[in-house]
Amino acid sequence: MKTIENQTFGGERPLFASKDLRLVNVTITPGESALKECSDIEADRCEFQGKYPFWHVDRFRIDNCIFREGARAALWYSKHLLMTDTLVEAPKMFREMTDLTLENVDIPDAQETLWHCHDVKLKNVKVAKADYLFMHSSDITIENYRQQGNYSFQYCKNVVIRNAVIDSKDAFWGTEDVTVYDSTITGEYLGWHSKRLKLVNCHIAGTQPLCYATDLVMENCTMDSDADLAFENSTVNATILSPVTSIKNPRSGKISAKSIGEIILDENIKQPADCTITTEA
Repeated sequence: MKTIENQTFGGERPLFASKDLRLVNVTITPGESALKECSDIEADRCEFQGKYPFWHVDRFRIDNCIFREGARAALWYSKHLLMTDTLVEAPKMFREMTDLTLENVDIPDAQETLWHCHDVKLKNVKVAKADYLFMHSSDITIENYRQQGNYSFQYCKNVVIRNAVIDSKDAFWGTEDVTVYDSTITGEYLGWHSKRLKLVNCHIAGTQPLCYATDLVMENCTMDSDADLAFENSTVNATILSPVTSIKNPRSGKISAKSIGEIILDENIKQPADCTITTEA
């Protein structure tokens, strides 16, 4: 493997179609497509300032690097990425990628990031300003995760999340087969139109959560006082260890809670309208 160390590259496609290349302490200045159409690339302690540096790249490792704001849309249409100990200041990262692992990565501007990606692993990752994160992605595992940003995980499939703090309005809309363990999820309209969403040992906050859901499961969860008007038109099997402020028109299933402030069953309830609701009282 060829090594390039302590150099600076700029302009358009300075390292186009490179193979078996290791970059150490290299700076990519403003320009475009520095490493387009490359394979078997390693980048260690590098700084990326220009747009689109890694497009159509196969097999690459990025460690202890920085992607500045100008390096927007830096990693698209690529596969087999391992990124570790890296700061990503640029938005719109990771599009249409397969087999990517992020460990110890901080993305303070994660707007429109991780779209149409598959086989994704995140560990010790923190994201902010993450509006529309993880659109139409699948086969995702996440551990030790912190997120701020709305409309996340929309239309995702086959997701497992552990030990997360997620602050996101409209999270998990239209998802299929998502399981979240030991996490706190805060945001309005959680999990609407989801299928087979499972929450285990989670705390839920935000108004009108978990409505229009199919085969929703909650195991040993708690709900904040602002999580009102829950479960409208949902099929649900829930064990809730806290009081619930209000439940509205669940479609079917079972809900058990410590206590329930208000149960609303009106003329708009959907059939079969046979949900069993119980409390400890």
